[in-house]
Order: sequence, then structure tokens, then C-alpha cells
Amino acid sequence: MHAPDGFLDGPTSAAMGLVAVGGVGVALKRAGQVLDERQVPLAGLASAFIFAVQMLNFPVAGGTSGHLLGGVLAAVLLGPWIGAICVTVVVVVQAVLFADGGLTALGANVINMALVTALGGYLVFVALSRVMARNPAGIALAAGLAAGVGVVLSSMAFTLQYAIGGAGGASAGTVGWAMIGTHVLIGIGEGIITGLAVGAVLASRPDLVHGARHLAGRTTPDALQGVAS
Repeated sequence: MHAPDGFLDGPTSAAMGLVAVGGVGVALKRAGQVLDERQVPLAGLASAFIFAVQMLNFPVAGGTSGHLLGGVLAAVLLGPWIGAICVTVVVVVQAVLFADGGLTALGANVINMALVTALGGYLVFVALSRVMARNPAGIALAAGLAAGVGVVLSSMAFTLQYAIGGAGGASAGTVGWAMIGTHVLIGIGEGIITGLAVGAVLASRPDLVHGARHLAGRTTPDALQGVAS
């Protein structure tokens, strides 16, 4: 999913940068309002895990790549806003220190891998949790399914950006089929890993899982409150 330099034209890259700055700014503000000190160690562990899995890249088309994302995992464990910040930090560190993704494409990469997966994927989780999150197993299953969908949403967001201002040489159709098709398969793996990880945390410390708040007697999140908190 890391787009390299030159894969999007200048105006599109600049526009995505502005959108990313605005989105991350909102996420920082909201995260500061809801961050619990008990979540800080879990946020660090989640970020380290996401960093590790994102380093495993699969070539897709025209110099771009695909890999596991981890946004839904972070969102279910920590809440969508904190989850988005965790993935943003990972994406920025990878771009600056490891040249994984171009600096001019950093805004697009943050949107696709952090904002779309953590926020959009969490909304999918909330919708699914209304039906199946009656127990820890249901929460883990909802998280896994949402993670798979979140990966596909991210690839669709990139395809849209490329259709608007692609400069990679390949046609938008070619990139779209390659990105979305590959990420459907990656989404299966991401869903399994996310479900297992959420299930493991629920088995030991369910009180730390944001997406399981209602099991502890707290208010069940709905589509708007879930993203807002």
C-alpha cells in the first residue's frame, strides 16, 4: 500500500497532504480527550506490532506495494482516534527512516493506511458488533471481518487517488484491479491476524479493549459515538 514518489502528480499529492494534516489534527484532538493512561502501554505495543507487519511488503503494480495494515486492530483495541494516530506514527517513521513510501506521497499513504482503515474500518466493526458482539468470540470475529473490509477500503481509496492524479505510467484500471484484487487476499490474512490478536487480549485483559466496552457494562458504541470516542 506504500505509494512511492512520483506515483501521484504534484497537485494530487499536495491535496492529499492537506487532507491528511487535517485528519490527523482532528484525530490528535479527539485522542487527547479520550486517552486513558492504561492505554499507553497497549498503544506502544500495537504500534510496534503494526510496524513489524507493515515491513513485509508484496509488490503490486508500477512500483507500489501491498501489506498488512493493522488499522482496525489498533482501532478496536484503543479506539478509532488513538488507533489512527498509532498507524500514522508508523507510516511516518517508515517513510522518513526507512524510505518505505515516498515523502511526496506521505499524505496519501497516511490517508489510506491510517485514516481510512482506523476510522472507516472501525465503523464497519461497529455495524457488525451490533449483530455479533454479544461475547468475546463475537467481538473477535467482528474485528476480523472489519479488518478484511478495511484493507479493501484502503486499496479503493488509493485507486481513487490514482484515478484523480496518477502519474505512474499504468492505467487507473490496471492499478485498480491489481490493488483491490491483491488486497482482497491480504484482507483475509489481516482478518485472521486481527481476530486472533483481539481474542488474545480479550482473554487476558478485556477491560483494555475499546471495542468490548459494552461487555464491561459500559455503553455500547454506535456508528457515530464509536468514531467520536
